[in-house]
Amino acid sequence: MTSTNGLAIRTDSVSRHYQMGGSLVRAVDGVSIEIRKAEFVALLGSSGSGKSTLLNLMAGLDRPTAGSIFAHDRNLADMTADELAEHRSHTIGIVFQAFNLLPRMTLEENVELPLRLAEVDRSERATRVREAVGRVHLEPRLTHRPAEMSGGEQQRAALARALVNRPTILLADEPTGNLDSATGDEIMLLLREINESLGMTIVMVTHERPRAERFAHRLLQMKDGKLVGEGVSA
Repeated sequence: MTSTNGLAIRTDSVSRHYQMGGSLVRAVDGVSIEIRKAEFVALLGSSGSGKSTLLNLMAGLDRPTAGSIFAHDRNLADMTADELAEHRSHTIGIVFQAFNLLPRMTLEENVELPLRLAEVDRSERATRVREAVGRVHLEPRLTHRPAEMSGGEQQRAALARALVNRPTILLADEPTGNLDSATGDEIMLLLREINESLGMTIVMVTHERPRAERFAHRLLQMKDGKLVGEGVSA
């Protein structure tokens, strides 16, 4: 596959294998995909299909056993640990099924945390936090702690935290997995709004095909570590 400026993510025969006892687990096995800038892609598959492992490879949270993975034409496999940390701080935003908010911190403090870790100047932080919180419509909750917020509000807070460093790629691992149907749809509408208004590339792992068909531009189906199907949503 050739590199083009229109791609946000490209994987070229990427694999991630694990040794478990005497057996080799092929969690991701020779997957090649291209994801365009501003595209909203859903990775579908049952538990153990390899979709979350592939997402972790895209995030630079894990390294491939073989093959290449590029984000904006930079090969993550060639990056040092420091370069990967920089990549995660500035290029990638990540949202997980578990909200992973720090319980003793307010919403404002939770959202500000990535800015502190990235050593963003203190004078910039308040503006960036309010911008991110505004994107997810949680301005009235700035001083609230996670226990004072609903599940949907906590996931929106986690989304604001992922957006605060102004990434170009958002990776979401089962972002509606802990939410009821109506609240899950609210999160999906928010993701679509972010995709359309900011032109942000979104890759979402889910096992919910009907929801993926409603909101994503393209569906990629995984099974046993391999890409087994692809389709455009209605």
